Amino acid sequence: MTLPPTPEELAQGKAYPAPGITVYYDARRCVHVANCVRGLPDVFDTAQRPWIQPGQAPAGRVAAVVRTCPTGALHYRLDDGPAEAPADPTTVLPIPDGPLTVTGNLSIQTPAGEVRDVRVTLCRCGHSANKPFCDGTHARVGWRSAD
Repeated sequence: MTLPPTPEELAQGKAYPAPGITVYYDARRCVHVANCVRGLPDVFDTAQRPWIQPGQAPAGRVAAVVRTCPTGALHYRLDDGPAEAPADPTTVLPIPDGPLTVTGNLSIQTPAGEVRDVRVTLCRCGHSANKPFCDGTHARVGWRSAD
């Protein structure tokens, strides 16, 4: 059994600290599903700068909404709480005309080396500029899945 990713492995992208929590955002992985914006619009507000303001809600609530990000573009670290844990069992869900969403204790091989994570969206169209991760190109090129 492989150990889950460490908090350091999940802390990718720009850090947005607040009392009790730091949210990390990796823009290269975001395909604008917008679960964060719908889940906590006072924290995730694209009309504000910075657009992520984790101090606008309790740390536990921010963490819960971050966990709904299917791409792994958002992660968090609680100051005094459990690390973000992988889902068990690992699941793979194809999105019609889009990527594969994968959750679990993940080890992804990329051109830059191994990435350990708990949530990712993987490209199925073959056109992503951030392979193996989805970057939303499937929508721009009109790719359609067979499922």
